[in-house]
Amino acid sequence: MNPESNLTVICPISLKKGRAGQVKLTPKQGTPAPEPGNLPRVTRLMALAIKLDADLQAGRLKDLADIARLSGITRARATQIMNLLHLAPDIQEKILFLPRTVEGRASITERALRDATSLLDWSAQRNRLSDVLNL
Repeated sequence: MNPESNLTVICPISLKKGRAGQVKLTPKQGTPAPEPGNLPRVTRLMALAIKLDADLQAGRLKDLADIARLSGITRARATQIMNLLHLAPDIQEKILFLPRTVEGRASITERALRDATSLLDWSAQRNRLSDVLNL
């Protein structure tokens, strides 16, 4: 891990002994509860693509092969993730702010986005994704 990318998270917690002497970490009183549900997978992948692009621009990563090697994925998969950056900026924003999924699956799949990234015209992308993203 690159020492520049170390991240420190400070969160007030309390330690309590549970059954059989196990220690439980619980949020301290007054700490807001996390939102219910999960971020959609496409939201996490979009954020990852933006972060990896920033690392490439800053020189912390050399190329897609470097991303693939460090992430433990194939170069083809790294390319698929990075191709999300070819989407129109307003589509990227919509993806980043999709609502959390509480039940079932998210309304949009990565495959639908992958098909739209092959379109270089942003208006064509918007037309392709208009139903799913309410553009």
